[in-house]
Amino acid sequence: MSTTDKFVGDLARIVGQKNCVTDEQALEPHVTEWRNVLHGKALVMVSPGTTGEVADIVRLCSSAGVAVVPQGGNTGLCGGAIPDESGRQLILSLSRLNRIRSIDADDFSMVAEAGCVLATLQQAARAVDRYFPLSLSAEGSCQIGGNLATNAGGINVIRYGTARQQVLGLEVVLADGSIIDGLRSLHKDTAGYDVKQLFIGSEGTLGIITAATLRLYPDPGEMTTLLMTLPDCGSAVTLLAGMRAVLGDRIESFELISRYALELVERHIGGAALPCELAGDWFVLAEAAVAEDSIALGQFLEEAFEQGRISDAVIAKNIAEAETLWRVRHAISEAQKYEGPSIKHDISVPICRMREFLLRCADRLREQEPSAKPVIFGHVGDGNLHYNLTVPKDLFRDQNRVERVTATIYDLVAELGGSFSAEHGVGVTKRAHLERYRGGTEIELMRRLKRALDPQNLLNPGKVI
Repeated sequence: MSTTDKFVGDLARIVGQKNCVTDEQALEPHVTEWRNVLHGKALVMVSPGTTGEVADIVRLCSSAGVAVVPQGGNTGLCGGAIPDESGRQLILSLSRLNRIRSIDADDFSMVAEAGCVLATLQQAARAVDRYFPLSLSAEGSCQIGGNLATNAGGINVIRYGTARQQVLGLEVVLADGSIIDGLRSLHKDTAGYDVKQLFIGSEGTLGIITAATLRLYPDPGEMTTLLMTLPDCGSAVTLLAGMRAVLGDRIESFELISRYALELVERHIGGAALPCELAGDWFVLAEAAVAEDSIALGQFLEEAFEQGRISDAVIAKNIAEAETLWRVRHAISEAQKYEGPSIKHDISVPICRMREFLLRCADRLREQEPSAKPVIFGHVGDGNLHYNLTVPKDLFRDQNRVERVTATIYDLVAELGGSFSAEHGVGVTKRAHLERYRGGTEIELMRRLKRALDPQNLLNPGKVI
């Protein structure tokens, strides 16, 4: 028996034969990322059913010197959950770790395993009259472990913060197979270092998140969804400031969307179209916890019209219309995939400099690559923009041109005090940019943490740093 056969046999004894996959065809969906741009090759994929099995697998891999690539719903856009092309790495699928261990409405918390689909957690919270606010386009298939590993953002960051702010405690398997049992539901705890923060956003490079204690909130009540037309892109920031002054923290989301992004959805996604015709090039899709006939909201919209901050507005008359509006927003990435090759940039800038970024970046790209068409949408309230470009195939195939486009965008982001990665993580595709745009001392500290927690470099190697 070869060493590889013995290793795979030992894995099968831990998780069961059916949860130990080596067939290349069965592995294909797990070695290719969502955009079908990055491809890898795996030695084997295992799907443990308990945290103890995860620890046993990691100990076995540590002894054999086999790298472990944790994978959730595989909805990431930076290649963070894809193995390399060596064929010697193990995919650790967390999909079977999908139990909600407990939910406590009085404590406003739930304990969920890493493989729980985000939409399932949202539904579980609603079932006990509570609210779990993390929400993003892939919520029907992404898993909470991956959300935490990348510190996902989504549409509700303006009120609730990123995934990091939703975590009270974590259970984590370390590189030597030891387990951190930190599933406390305490809302206040200053006993030593806040260790859980190391693993949120680390993309599985420091430890494998197997479960989390998550923060729940009161049900925000009746929501009002509205689509507003802007006179220009810069109006979004002043519009948000005015809306916050009137509605305070009742604003759940505030999404800037370009006309071209909407056109792609209408062109490629059946059943996803705006319920009415709107003129203009820039729009804001917002949601607030106020009734449709709210006096405060009505006064705000009237003043916004008078001051020229909006030129039109549509308020969803019912839940069905609201869902239609959000379906259009969530379908943008999928529509761009059908349109053709794209270069994606998940950036953030200080909110006060968003208008400057949009105008200056548009000017630079028009001069550099006039055939590139910006597909812009994002979460104005936290400064996060998805600045994507639909490009011709000849441009996409020319790596030098792609890199120059990305450098143009990221250099301007850095100049304005922003970040080249706002919510999708670093993974493989942005690793070089981390080296370029972050200071030497900061990078060296990251390396020290990696060496301390994973001295063999077996946890998701080649990702982040």
